[in-house]
Amino acid sequence: MKKIINISTILAFLFIFCSCEDWLDMPSEDKADSSSVFQTLGRAERTVLAAYPYLHTQELGYQLLMGTDESSSTESNSKYNVSNYDYTNLTGMLSSTYNTMYKAIEYSNICIKNLLLMTVSSESEQKKINSLLGESYAIRAYAYWNLVRFYGDVPYSDIPTEDLTTFFSSRVSRDSIWDRCIDDLIQATELLPWKSEGIVSTPERFTKNSAYGILARIALYAAGYSLRWDMSSTPYNESTVKIAQRDDVSRIKELYVIAKNACESVITQNENSLLDDYDQIFRDLALKQYNSETMLEYGWFGANAPDVRTGYTNGIPTSGTSKTFGKGGTQMITMPTLYFEFDEGDQRRDVSICNYGILSNDSLQMSTYLGFGIGKYRIDWKKDRGTTDSKRDINFPLLRYSDVLLMYAEVLNELNNGPNSEAANALKEVRMRAFRNDASKVGSIPTSYEDFKNAIILERKLELSNESLRKTDLTRWGILVDHLEVEKDKIYKLARREGEYKNVTVYRAYKKIKGVLENPIVGIPYISMSNQDIASLKLDLKNDSILNTLNDSGKGYLNVTFYEDVSSDKVYFTKETVPNNIQIKEVPYVILNMFGCHSIKQKGGLSVDEVEGLASKNDWIENMFYGMKKNMVEILPFNTANIIDVNPGLIDQQHPCY
Repeated sequence: MKKIINISTILAFLFIFCSCEDWLDMPSEDKADSSSVFQTLGRAERTVLAAYPYLHTQELGYQLLMGTDESSSTESNSKYNVSNYDYTNLTGMLSSTYNTMYKAIEYSNICIKNLLLMTVSSESEQKKINSLLGESYAIRAYAYWNLVRFYGDVPYSDIPTEDLTTFFSSRVSRDSIWDRCIDDLIQATELLPWKSEGIVSTPERFTKNSAYGILARIALYAAGYSLRWDMSSTPYNESTVKIAQRDDVSRIKELYVIAKNACESVITQNENSLLDDYDQIFRDLALKQYNSETMLEYGWFGANAPDVRTGYTNGIPTSGTSKTFGKGGTQMITMPTLYFEFDEGDQRRDVSICNYGILSNDSLQMSTYLGFGIGKYRIDWKKDRGTTDSKRDINFPLLRYSDVLLMYAEVLNELNNGPNSEAANALKEVRMRAFRNDASKVGSIPTSYEDFKNAIILERKLELSNESLRKTDLTRWGILVDHLEVEKDKIYKLARREGEYKNVTVYRAYKKIKGVLENPIVGIPYISMSNQDIASLKLDLKNDSILNTLNDSGKGYLNVTFYEDVSSDKVYFTKETVPNNIQIKEVPYVILNMFGCHSIKQKGGLSVDEVEGLASKNDWIENMFYGMKKNMVEILPFNTANIIDVNPGLIDQQHPCY
């Protein structure tokens, strides 16, 4: 988005950007000076581009991303509360996305109005206007998608603020908003060029391809479940709150057909495809390179870019400040159970979940199960440190082709009450890439409606983890709270090594390696060590206790010397086990207890029981999702000071459970 951000700077003389957070304090039409801005195509294009910086926020990659079966907060403040569904006493939090999306909407409304009035002299110029108009419709729909998926019924306007007869707006039915978004996107798909036409050269802007993909996404949301209540009178009655789909069953089917057709349009156009290497998707985002899979991405560059902090708050952990990488600010870790959801050999696991952090001397330190970071936005996959420590210039994925395939599989299952061959093939295509086209590892594709839907629910987590979709995916399926209650129970089972976790490896041995920019690795190589392997080391009581201490970050690991065969790199744990005819070298290793807390970033050990001197009940686990309540947290409340108080139309229209 380097070009877009620079254009936004150029537009400073045209737009007085909002200094206030009020949703009505937007860059209005008179500030845009439309009489001059829309006299030329160049200025009109720059005006459309000025809306793109408002399509993503720090909250969407941070507070609103975590708190699912994918990731959680390591903080002890209001962000931790949000991660655990406590939405009370949040001061100014959870209003940034709300206000930012309305800025994008206002820009779009201004552009749509004025682009429709522009006249040009050639067919090529008209095609350009159509493309810009299509972008504006798509931007508006995308912004409303973010608003409705988190807040439900919200104020709606499709005309510039200056043309409004009133400056206040009440909640509008989400079903009505969804339907208008779908109308916008249908218009966008008719106006926008395909990627292959070359009119739009970057996935940081909408094309027909990405507009179809977002159309499918919004149609699935519009057909899905949401937290609803009776809006006929205010204040709203809490007893009317329920999780439900819209009442019109025939419209739900229409929406599924719209989603199906949109996905088919992308698939049959054959311009997008899956990359062979899953990590390349995210290396390209870090390097600002484009590919056939990422269809829409949020780009940002430079000191004046919006402070979305991709790769900082949601990146890999760092300790101190290093000369090469600077200082990280990660406040999130992946859920420890996520790692074990991946089958062995699934290349997505070690990309999505980073098993190391970066020390101040640039060395890489392996993390424990409770210290694994989000691996998709890595600062060591960049060519440089970025603009600043918090502005790493790493793009964020908004739509990928794999998402289109999974939506296609999902909607076909809904329309046919079970998967047909096209649905099975779409799911299989995603899984085949995960296992590098090894069909023997893909597993069988379910044939019943329920089993296939559950497979989609899991596959979307494995494929799209920490891309800011999971929380509202779980909500649109109507399973958010029930699903996360099961997730918490799974963490207890993992901590106790029960059930499916009974054979989980406790000890790993690894060699510390130096971190570098454009790091080719996806994870630190390691050796799994069994209890028998540890016993062969004949540790004294002191070192045995140190290795098995789970509640002290200064313990839970040992520095040891192993013996590597020079010719084969085979590792021997003790000198006594080395054959006489083998040439060896002594190599320093670290044995890490994976249930301990010796990671750069984590909250206590992976323990839920007291073991005197070794382990403690971890309050972080005990209190996980402490604020979660069904038929309440599926939709966010409005922030009183920053949303309700500045819009009298919302008085007495707070979420009825708050």
